Amino acid sequence: MDMEHFYQRFCKEGFDQDGVLNYFEPLPADNFNFAYDVVDEIAKEEPERRAMVWCNIKGEERVFTFGDMKSYSDKCAQMLTAHGVKKGDKVLLVLKRHYEFWFTVLALHKIGAVGVPATNLLTTKDIKYRFSAAGITSCVCSGECAVPQYVDEACETYPEIQAKFIVRGQREGWIDYTAELEAQDGNWKRVETSKNDPMLLYFTSGTTSMPKMVVHNMSYPLGHIITARYWHNVHAGDLHLTVSESGWMKCVWGKLYGQWLAGAAVFVYDFDKFIPSDLLAMMEKYKVTTFCAPPTVYRFFIKEGLGDYDLSSLRYSTTAGEALNPEVYNRWKEFTGLKLMESYGQTETVVLTGNFVGTTPKPGSMGKPSPLYDIHLVDEDGQDVPPGNVGEVVINTNKPHYGLFGGYYRDEAATARAWHDGYYHTGDTAWMDEDGYFWYVGRTDDVIKASGYRIGPFEIESVLMEHPAVLECAVTGAPDPVRGTVVKATIVLTKAYSPSEELKKELQNYVKKQTAPYKYPRIVEFVEELPKTISGKIRRVEIRQKDHGVKND
Repeated sequence: MDMEHFYQRFCKEGFDQDGVLNYFEPLPADNFNFAYDVVDEIAKEEPERRAMVWCNIKGEERVFTFGDMKSYSDKCAQMLTAHGVKKGDKVLLVLKRHYEFWFTVLALHKIGAVGVPATNLLTTKDIKYRFSAAGITSCVCSGECAVPQYVDEACETYPEIQAKFIVRGQREGWIDYTAELEAQDGNWKRVETSKNDPMLLYFTSGTTSMPKMVVHNMSYPLGHIITARYWHNVHAGDLHLTVSESGWMKCVWGKLYGQWLAGAAVFVYDFDKFIPSDLLAMMEKYKVTTFCAPPTVYRFFIKEGLGDYDLSSLRYSTTAGEALNPEVYNRWKEFTGLKLMESYGQTETVVLTGNFVGTTPKPGSMGKPSPLYDIHLVDEDGQDVPPGNVGEVVINTNKPHYGLFGGYYRDEAATARAWHDGYYHTGDTAWMDEDGYFWYVGRTDDVIKASGYRIGPFEIESVLMEHPAVLECAVTGAPDPVRGTVVKATIVLTKAYSPSEELKKELQNYVKKQTAPYKYPRIVEFVEELPKTISGKIRRVEIRQKDHGVKND
């Protein structure tokens, strides 16, 4: 079988009269393991096939073949096991956009250990929480950020870390990843794993608690065939770029599983600060063929001006992570001739709805349900709502649901809230038009989606409440012309403090230092009192309505 159809070894698919995918069934073997059965298999059949083009802001460049990926992941598996990593262990990965992330995550799959990707924006407090919540035993971290220092600080009260590997740097008490990797001979034999074994663990923000843990099993990558083939429209030999750091779920959506199953290569630009002109120049230089980014990135591209860049290699573009403004859609199409194909999914799932290949997109719509799932819109009683009415997006769990997580790790209460009455409840609401397209409305809770990040108000409120100036606070998402949505903190001050611009900045910096900086409130508003329910609960919805110009009658 040629590489264009390689992915068909792992699924059954069917199409309607217009050639649009309308049936999809993953077919994982009982011992399916992406590292062995996809990466190593392609390496055996076409060792010189390009898997990754990597470059960074320093001008370094590496091109890796599937043969390279097999070799480096074998060596990495040897290295990790030599330092005590075994099947079922949880290993924290904070590797920014370094290519070592791919070696390591594949190595963990080969061992049967669980990768726990995280962003380099985490602080000591965040890391300490993740260590104890997940039971982390080892970590692999970038030396090009402050995380190794924060890990050491977290380890002062968490003694369970057995091995710490540092990539691109040196630090006392840490193993030099590169030197140790090169010392291995790469002689690795397949370890038997099951398609039901845990493979990845991600932390996802909630509203009333600290981040919850989402675990995906070994069959999860096959759900991303739809992501790459039928949403990103990736084909064998393509060079696909999804804008995402390795700590986010978007990375495995767009920089790993589906793309390699489709026989394509992924493009990785290793940068810290997003500079639109830099990324556009890289897309031009390396001739990226398919591209995916949140609407915010497209907004910055349009603001930058696309006239100076040759994007003629680009033949398809997609977006997700927040609502798409029709103006962005129209301007991008004007410049590139390409339609922006939107989709929707969660950390807990793969693509749920999308403007899939062969369909006509409706700007701002989440698209139509994926044939992977039986998706409904239901009211509070679990009854289907008619077209035009708002309902919660749910997945029928009595039917096959590959790519859906199995529940929140170590949190039966949260799992029970999400999985009940034969449905997985997404917590997102939408309505369906007469053509079957879904339109996003909002969360049933108060999670904020800003610039592609999912942010739980509880975490930020908890930090702000530790500051002596803050008596009460409510964190919400507020509309922003550039970013779509930004974090806003509405604050009641203690008697000893008065509102001022200096205090706003102080509180913003306080949040930046205490938790990941992307969560800090870009808007701070001081008020006399917060809107509350009769039982004393803060009504964030009222603050949101005010910010969106909705009158409360």
